[in-house]
Amino acid sequence: MSKTLRLVACVAFCAFFLRTEGKKPLQEEDCEVCVNVLRNFEKKYPDIKDKDTDTIEATFQKFCKNLKEKDERFCYYIGGAATSATNILKMMSRPFKNHLPMVKICEKLQDADPQICDLKYEKKVDLGEINFKKLKVKDLKKILSDWNEDAACKGCSEKSEFERAVKQLMPKHAPEAYQKLKDREEL
Repeated sequence: MSKTLRLVACVAFCAFFLRTEGKKPLQEEDCEVCVNVLRNFEKKYPDIKDKDTDTIEATFQKFCKNLKEKDERFCYYIGGAATSATNILKMMSRPFKNHLPMVKICEKLQDADPQICDLKYEKKVDLGEINFKKLKVKDLKKILSDWNEDAACKGCSEKSEFERAVKQLMPKHAPEAYQKLKDREEL
């Protein structure tokens, strides 16, 4: 065998070895939406793992009809939504029926569609522990938006204006948090 051929064979072997060895196991927090949706599905239908895969898939599609936001997007990605362009439900139903851990099921789904684990829940701001000095304008706008009070600060451009609007609306939308901050003399 020539030196060049041996070198090419060695490079090909190393490339294959590095590609298969470089994958780290998925953790729950790496794919939180997937794990959460599958857990909620199992909670709602506790005996579903004893059914055949077609029944699991049909039940999952029914389950997906009532989901919102990130959970609904997850259903869309794997084919659980009526508007889904792809369908990889088989990759969920078979391992689900075989009692594989949720993280492993999500790992298999991620292999088929990498965006599955890109879905993340938005972190909720604990208004009782809020530090207005550390909040960004984006966070203050999000609080107002969550309260459906976008108009409360129409034309606001300064952080202090958004802060004032949130503080004024806190007694209406988050009275417990308002009382906590008032007790700590932060309002």
